[in-house]
Amino acid sequence: MGPPPPFPPLRSTLKILLCSHRFSPDIGGIETVSALLANEFARAGHDVRVLTQTREDDGRTWPFQVVRSPSSRELLRHTGWCDVFFQNNVSLQTAWPAFLRRKPWVVAHQTWLGATVGPATWKVRLKRLLLRFAHNIAISPAIAGDIGAPSIVIGNPFDASVFRLLPDVPRDRELVFVGRLVSDKGVDLLLAALGQLASRGSRPRLTVIGTGSEEAALRSQAVTLGIAAQVDFAGMLTGEALARSLNRHRLIVVPSRWAEPFGVVALEGIGCGCVAIGSDQGGLPQAVGPCGVTFPNGDATALAAAVAGLLSDDTRMAQLRSAAPAHVREHSAASIATAYLRIFARAIGGQAADTPAGK
Repeated sequence: MGPPPPFPPLRSTLKILLCSHRFSPDIGGIETVSALLANEFARAGHDVRVLTQTREDDGRTWPFQVVRSPSSRELLRHTGWCDVFFQNNVSLQTAWPAFLRRKPWVVAHQTWLGATVGPATWKVRLKRLLLRFAHNIAISPAIAGDIGAPSIVIGNPFDASVFRLLPDVPRDRELVFVGRLVSDKGVDLLLAALGQLASRGSRPRLTVIGTGSEEAALRSQAVTLGIAAQVDFAGMLTGEALARSLNRHRLIVVPSRWAEPFGVVALEGIGCGCVAIGSDQGGLPQAVGPCGVTFPNGDATALAAAVAGLLSDDTRMAQLRSAAPAHVREHSAASIATAYLRIFARAIGGQAADTPAGK
Protein backbone atom coordinates (compact mmCIF):
# COMPACT_ATOMS: atom_id res chain seq x y z
CA MET A 1 0.00 0.00 0.00
CA GLY A 2 1.10 3.56 -0.69
CA PRO A 3 1.28 6.35 1.88
CA PRO A 4 -2.02 7.65 3.25
CA PRO A 5 -3.50 10.74 1.57
CA PRO A 6 -2.36 14.03 3.14
CA PHE A 7 -5.97 15.07 3.67
CA PRO A 8 -8.78 12.85 4.95
CA PRO A 9 -11.79 12.51 2.64
CA LEU A 10 -14.63 14.97 3.08
CA ARG A 11 -17.93 13.86 4.46
CA SER A 12 -20.67 13.98 1.83
CA THR A 13 -22.18 17.06 3.48
CA LEU A 14 -20.51 19.40 5.94
CA LYS A 15 -22.19 21.88 8.25
CA ILE A 16 -20.01 24.97 7.79
CA LEU A 17 -20.40 27.99 10.05
CA LEU A 18 -18.70 30.95 8.33
CA CYS A 19 -18.11 34.01 10.54
CA SER A 20 -17.51 37.20 8.55
CA HIS A 21 -17.48 40.31 10.72
CA ARG A 22 -18.76 42.38 7.77
CA PHE A 23 -20.92 41.03 4.95
CA SER A 24 -23.17 42.23 2.14
CA PRO A 25 -24.51 44.87 1.65
CA ASP A 26 -21.19 46.21 2.97
CA ILE A 27 -18.60 46.47 0.19
CA GLY A 28 -15.01 45.39 0.70
CA GLY A 29 -12.49 42.61 0.19
CA ILE A 30 -13.52 40.42 3.13
CA GLU A 31 -17.21 40.83 2.31
CA THR A 32 -16.58 39.74 -1.29
CA VAL A 33 -14.39 36.78 -0.37
CA SER A 34 -16.88 35.57 2.25
CA ALA A 35 -19.74 35.66 -0.26
CA LEU A 36 -17.71 33.87 -2.94
CA LEU A 37 -16.61 31.10 -0.56
CA ALA A 38 -20.04 30.62 1.00
CA ASN A 39 -21.62 30.40 -2.45
CA GLU A 40 -19.09 27.79 -3.58
CA PHE A 41 -19.46 25.73 -0.39
CA ALA A 42 -23.22 25.71 -0.92
CA ARG A 43 -22.81 24.90 -4.64
CA ALA A 44 -20.72 21.89 -3.64
CA GLY A 45 -23.66 20.61 -1.60
CA HIS A 46 -22.61 21.66 1.89
CA ASP A 47 -24.88 23.22 4.49
CA VAL A 48 -23.65 26.78 5.14
CA ARG A 49 -24.58 29.48 7.61
CA VAL A 50 -22.98 32.93 7.63
CA LEU A 51 -22.78 34.89 10.88
CA THR A 52 -22.06 38.62 10.56
CA GLN A 53 -22.15 41.80 12.59
CA THR A 54 -23.56 43.69 9.57
CA ARG A 55 -27.12 44.49 10.64
CA GLU A 56 -28.49 45.78 7.34
CA ASP A 57 -30.28 43.21 5.20
CA ASP A 58 -29.70 43.68 1.48
CA GLY A 59 -32.84 41.75 0.58
CA ARG A 60 -30.87 39.28 -1.54
CA THR A 61 -31.76 35.61 -1.63
CA TRP A 62 -28.64 33.63 -0.76
CA PRO A 63 -28.23 29.84 -1.11
CA PHE A 64 -27.38 29.77 2.60
CA GLN A 65 -28.69 31.22 5.84
CA VAL A 66 -27.35 34.64 6.91
CA VAL A 67 -27.57 35.44 10.63
CA ARG A 68 -27.06 39.14 11.32
CA SER A 69 -25.79 40.57 14.60
CA PRO A 70 -26.27 37.31 16.55
CA SER A 71 -26.67 37.29 20.31
CA SER A 72 -24.38 35.22 22.52
CA ARG A 73 -27.07 32.56 22.77
CA GLU A 74 -27.38 32.45 18.98
CA LEU A 75 -23.62 32.17 18.63
CA LEU A 76 -23.58 29.16 20.93
CA ARG A 77 -26.54 27.53 19.19
CA HIS A 78 -25.12 27.88 15.69
CA THR A 79 -21.67 26.78 16.84
CA GLY A 80 -23.22 23.67 18.37
CA TRP A 81 -24.82 22.91 14.99
CA CYS A 82 -21.69 23.08 12.84
CA ASP A 83 -19.02 20.54 11.89
CA VAL A 84 -16.40 23.24 11.36
CA PHE A 85 -16.18 26.80 12.72
CA PHE A 86 -14.60 29.02 10.06
CA GLN A 87 -13.65 32.66 10.65
CA ASN A 88 -12.78 34.76 7.61
CA ASN A 89 -10.39 36.93 9.63
CA VAL A 90 -9.95 36.25 13.32
CA SER A 91 -12.36 37.94 15.73
CA LEU A 92 -12.33 37.49 19.50
CA GLN A 93 -15.96 38.61 19.51
CA THR A 94 -17.10 35.39 17.85
CA ALA A 95 -14.23 32.94 18.49
CA TRP A 96 -15.10 31.94 22.05
CA PRO A 97 -18.01 29.55 21.25
CA ALA A 98 -15.64 27.33 19.24
CA PHE A 99 -13.67 26.66 22.44
CA LEU A 100 -16.75 26.09 24.57
CA ARG A 101 -18.27 23.72 21.99
CA ARG A 102 -14.88 22.13 21.20
CA LYS A 103 -15.36 22.58 17.47
CA PRO A 104 -12.65 22.43 14.79
CA TRP A 105 -11.57 26.05 14.31
CA VAL A 106 -10.28 27.33 10.96
CA VAL A 107 -9.16 30.95 10.50
CA ALA A 108 -8.38 32.68 7.20
CA HIS A 109 -6.12 35.69 7.74
CA GLN A 110 -7.03 38.50 5.33
CA THR A 111 -4.75 41.21 6.68
CA TRP A 112 -1.92 41.96 9.10
CA LEU A 113 -2.73 40.70 12.56
CA GLY A 114 -1.68 43.84 14.37
CA ALA A 115 -0.33 47.31 13.74
CA THR A 116 2.58 47.34 11.31
CA VAL A 117 4.45 49.71 13.65
CA GLY A 118 4.48 50.06 17.43
CA PRO A 119 3.93 47.49 20.18
CA ALA A 120 1.23 44.85 19.92
CA THR A 121 -1.95 45.45 21.94
CA TRP A 122 -3.25 42.91 24.45
CA LYS A 123 -5.88 41.83 21.90
CA VAL A 124 -3.22 41.07 19.31
CA ARG A 125 -1.13 39.16 21.86
CA LEU A 126 -4.19 37.13 22.89
CA LYS A 127 -5.03 36.37 19.25
CA ARG A 128 -1.48 35.15 18.62
CA LEU A 129 -1.75 32.85 21.63
CA LEU A 130 -5.13 31.41 20.68
CA LEU A 131 -4.26 30.94 17.02
CA ARG A 132 -1.88 28.15 17.96
CA PHE A 133 -5.03 26.07 18.49
CA ALA A 134 -6.49 26.96 15.07
CA HIS A 135 -5.98 25.66 11.56
CA ASN A 136 -4.67 28.85 9.96
CA ILE A 137 -4.94 29.91 6.33
CA ALA A 138 -2.87 32.89 5.15
CA ILE A 139 -3.76 34.69 1.91
CA SER A 140 -0.09 35.28 1.03
CA PRO A 141 3.37 34.26 2.25
CA ALA A 142 3.77 37.75 3.71
CA ILE A 143 0.68 37.29 5.89
CA ALA A 144 1.85 33.79 6.85
CA GLY A 145 5.03 35.31 8.24
CA ASP A 146 3.03 37.82 10.29
CA ILE A 147 0.64 35.46 12.05
CA GLY A 148 3.02 33.95 14.58
CA ALA A 149 1.49 30.47 14.15
CA PRO A 150 1.86 27.76 11.48
CA SER A 151 -0.36 28.23 8.43
CA ILE A 152 -1.22 27.09 4.93
CA VAL A 153 -1.01 29.71 2.15
CA ILE A 154 -4.10 29.92 -0.06
CA GLY A 155 -4.56 33.03 -2.17
CA ASN A 156 -7.87 34.86 -2.37
CA PRO A 157 -10.52 34.16 -5.01
CA PHE A 158 -12.10 36.61 -7.41
CA ASP A 159 -15.37 36.49 -9.32
CA ALA A 160 -14.36 35.08 -12.70
CA SER A 161 -17.98 35.10 -13.86
CA VAL A 162 -17.88 38.92 -13.80
CA PHE A 163 -14.22 39.76 -14.41
CA ARG A 164 -13.67 38.05 -17.74
CA LEU A 165 -12.65 38.83 -21.30
CA LEU A 166 -15.33 40.69 -23.27
CA PRO A 167 -14.44 40.37 -26.98
CA ASP A 168 -16.92 43.08 -28.00
CA VAL A 169 -15.09 45.77 -25.95
CA PRO A 170 -12.24 47.54 -27.80
CA ARG A 171 -8.99 47.73 -25.80
CA ASP A 172 -8.42 51.39 -26.66
CA ARG A 173 -6.92 52.85 -23.46
CA GLU A 174 -3.59 52.35 -21.76
CA LEU A 175 -3.75 52.54 -17.92
CA VAL A 176 -6.39 51.95 -15.27
CA PHE A 177 -6.38 52.26 -11.47
CA VAL A 178 -9.18 50.84 -9.30
CA GLY A 179 -9.47 51.58 -5.59
CA ARG A 180 -10.10 54.10 -2.86
CA LEU A 181 -8.57 57.51 -3.46
CA VAL A 182 -6.55 57.65 -0.25
CA SER A 183 -2.84 58.12 0.31
CA ASP A 184 -2.11 54.43 1.04
CA LYS A 185 -3.22 53.44 -2.47
CA GLY A 186 -0.51 55.48 -4.18
CA VAL A 187 -2.45 57.23 -6.95
CA ASP A 188 -0.21 60.28 -6.41
CA LEU A 189 2.77 58.07 -7.31
CA LEU A 190 1.07 57.02 -10.52
CA LEU A 191 0.36 60.64 -11.43
CA ALA A 192 3.97 61.55 -10.65
CA ALA A 193 5.12 58.73 -12.93
CA LEU A 194 2.88 60.04 -15.71
CA GLY A 195 4.35 63.50 -15.16
CA GLN A 196 7.83 62.07 -15.71
CA LEU A 197 6.72 60.32 -18.88
CA ALA A 198 5.05 63.50 -20.16
CA SER A 199 8.34 65.38 -19.77
CA ARG A 200 9.82 62.81 -22.19
CA GLY A 201 6.98 63.17 -24.69
CA SER A 202 5.00 60.06 -23.71
CA ARG A 203 1.37 60.62 -22.68
CA PRO A 204 -0.50 57.35 -21.99
CA ARG A 205 -4.10 57.83 -20.87
CA LEU A 206 -5.16 56.87 -17.35
CA THR A 207 -8.62 56.03 -16.01
CA VAL A 208 -8.96 56.42 -12.23
CA ILE A 209 -11.89 54.35 -10.93
CA GLY A 210 -12.95 55.00 -7.34
CA THR A 211 -13.69 57.77 -4.88
CA GLY A 212 -12.10 58.97 -1.68
CA SER A 213 -10.86 61.81 0.47
CA GLU A 214 -7.83 62.55 -1.74
CA GLU A 215 -9.74 63.05 -5.01
CA ALA A 216 -9.56 66.85 -5.00
CA ALA A 217 -5.84 66.81 -4.24
CA LEU A 218 -5.22 64.26 -7.00
CA ARG A 219 -7.13 66.32 -9.54
CA SER A 220 -5.06 69.34 -8.53
CA GLN A 221 -1.85 67.32 -8.85
CA ALA A 222 -2.80 66.26 -12.38
CA VAL A 223 -3.32 69.91 -13.34
CA THR A 224 0.00 70.96 -11.77
CA LEU A 225 1.85 68.21 -13.66
CA GLY A 226 0.22 69.19 -16.93
CA ILE A 227 -1.40 65.77 -17.42
CA ALA A 228 -5.05 66.57 -16.58
CA ALA A 229 -6.16 66.07 -20.19
CA GLN A 230 -4.96 62.45 -20.19
CA VAL A 231 -6.46 61.48 -16.78
CA ASP A 232 -10.13 60.53 -16.48
CA PHE A 233 -11.59 60.39 -12.95
CA ALA A 234 -14.44 57.96 -13.62
CA GLY A 235 -15.90 57.66 -10.12
CA MET A 236 -17.14 54.42 -8.60
CA LEU A 237 -17.83 51.44 -10.87
CA THR A 238 -18.79 47.91 -9.81
CA GLY A 239 -19.83 44.60 -11.38
CA GLU A 240 -20.36 44.47 -15.12
CA ALA A 241 -19.69 48.19 -15.58
CA LEU A 242 -16.29 47.79 -13.92
CA ALA A 243 -15.51 44.67 -15.97
CA ARG A 244 -16.32 46.49 -19.22
CA SER A 245 -14.07 49.39 -18.24
CA LEU A 246 -11.18 47.06 -17.33
CA ASN A 247 -11.53 45.35 -20.71
CA ARG A 248 -10.80 48.70 -22.39
CA HIS A 249 -7.32 48.97 -20.83
CA ARG A 250 -3.93 47.41 -21.52
CA LEU A 251 -2.42 47.83 -18.03
CA ILE A 252 -3.90 47.80 -14.54
CA VAL A 253 -1.67 49.61 -12.05
CA VAL A 254 -1.79 48.88 -8.30
CA PRO A 255 0.76 51.38 -6.91
CA SER A 256 0.02 50.95 -3.20
CA ARG A 257 2.33 52.72 -0.78
CA TRP A 258 1.53 50.26 2.02
CA ALA A 259 2.18 46.51 1.91
CA GLU A 260 -1.07 45.08 0.55
CA PRO A 261 -1.97 41.76 2.21
CA PHE A 262 -2.95 40.38 -1.22
CA GLY A 263 -4.60 42.37 -4.04
CA VAL A 264 -7.80 40.97 -5.56
CA VAL A 265 -8.10 44.04 -7.81
CA ALA A 266 -5.01 42.84 -9.69
CA LEU A 267 -6.73 39.50 -10.33
CA GLU A 268 -9.86 41.27 -11.54
CA GLY A 269 -7.82 43.27 -14.04
CA ILE A 270 -5.89 40.20 -15.19
CA GLY A 271 -9.16 38.33 -15.65
CA CYS A 272 -10.29 41.16 -17.95
CA GLY A 273 -7.15 40.94 -20.08
CA CYS A 274 -4.96 43.59 -18.45
CA VAL A 275 -1.28 43.14 -17.72
CA ALA A 276 -0.64 44.14 -14.08
CA ILE A 277 1.91 46.46 -12.51
CA GLY A 278 2.03 46.37 -8.71
CA SER A 279 4.20 47.50 -5.83
CA ASP A 280 6.48 44.79 -4.52
CA GLN A 281 5.79 44.56 -0.77
CA GLY A 282 3.27 42.37 1.05
CA GLY A 283 1.13 39.91 -0.89
CA LEU A 284 0.59 41.94 -4.05
CA PRO A 285 3.37 40.12 -5.98
CA GLN A 286 1.45 36.85 -5.47
CA ALA A 287 -1.74 38.40 -6.86
CA VAL A 288 0.15 39.77 -9.88
CA GLY A 289 1.92 36.43 -10.33
CA PRO A 290 3.35 35.74 -13.80
CA CYS A 291 0.90 38.19 -15.40
CA GLY A 292 2.75 41.42 -14.77
CA VAL A 293 5.68 43.16 -13.11
CA THR A 294 6.37 44.83 -9.77
CA PHE A 295 8.28 47.95 -8.73
CA PRO A 296 9.66 49.12 -5.34
CA ASN A 297 6.98 50.63 -3.09
CA GLY A 298 6.93 54.42 -3.30
CA ASP A 299 9.30 54.70 -6.28
CA ALA A 300 7.60 56.84 -8.95
CA THR A 301 10.64 56.71 -11.23
CA ALA A 302 10.65 52.91 -11.23
CA LEU A 303 6.90 52.93 -11.86
CA ALA A 304 7.37 55.25 -14.85
CA ALA A 305 10.02 52.90 -16.22
CA ALA A 306 7.72 49.88 -15.80
CA VAL A 307 4.85 51.63 -17.61
CA ALA A 308 7.05 52.84 -20.45
CA GLY A 309 8.80 49.49 -20.79
CA LEU A 310 5.60 47.48 -21.11
CA LEU A 311 3.73 49.88 -23.38
CA SER A 312 6.66 49.86 -25.80
CA ASP A 313 7.10 46.07 -25.84
CA ASP A 314 4.18 44.21 -27.41
CA THR A 315 6.05 40.90 -27.27
CA ARG A 316 6.54 41.17 -23.51
CA MET A 317 2.91 42.20 -23.05
CA ALA A 318 1.76 39.15 -25.01
CA GLN A 319 3.99 36.86 -22.93
CA LEU A 320 2.58 38.20 -19.67
CA ARG A 321 -0.99 38.04 -20.97
CA SER A 322 -0.51 34.41 -22.04
CA ALA A 323 0.05 33.42 -18.40
CA ALA A 324 -3.35 34.78 -17.37
CA PRO A 325 -5.62 31.76 -18.04
CA ALA A 326 -3.72 29.45 -15.66
CA HIS A 327 -3.33 32.19 -13.04
CA VAL A 328 -7.02 33.11 -12.97
CA ARG A 329 -8.03 29.42 -12.88
CA GLU A 330 -5.86 28.97 -9.81
CA HIS A 331 -7.71 31.86 -8.14
CA SER A 332 -11.23 31.06 -9.28
CA ALA A 333 -13.80 30.82 -6.51
CA ALA A 334 -14.29 27.10 -7.19
CA SER A 335 -10.56 26.35 -7.00
CA ILE A 336 -10.01 28.34 -3.79
CA ALA A 337 -13.13 26.88 -2.14
CA THR A 338 -11.87 23.36 -2.92
CA ALA A 339 -8.57 24.18 -1.21
CA TYR A 340 -10.47 25.46 1.84
CA LEU A 341 -12.59 22.30 1.97
CA ARG A 342 -9.41 20.23 2.15
CA ILE A 343 -8.34 22.23 5.21
CA PHE A 344 -11.79 21.69 6.75
CA ALA A 345 -11.35 17.95 6.20
CA ARG A 346 -7.99 18.06 7.99
CA ALA A 347 -9.49 20.02 10.91
CA ILE A 348 -12.51 17.71 11.26
CA GLY A 349 -10.29 14.65 10.96
CA GLY A 350 -8.26 15.81 13.93
CA GLN A 351 -4.99 16.16 12.08
CA ALA A 352 -2.44 18.48 13.63
CA ALA A 353 -2.82 22.17 12.98
CA ASP A 354 0.94 22.77 12.93
CA THR A 355 1.35 22.35 9.17
CA PRO A 356 4.17 24.47 7.79
CA ALA A 357 3.23 27.46 5.68
CA GLY A 358 3.25 26.69 1.98
CA LYS A 359 1.13 26.09 -1.07
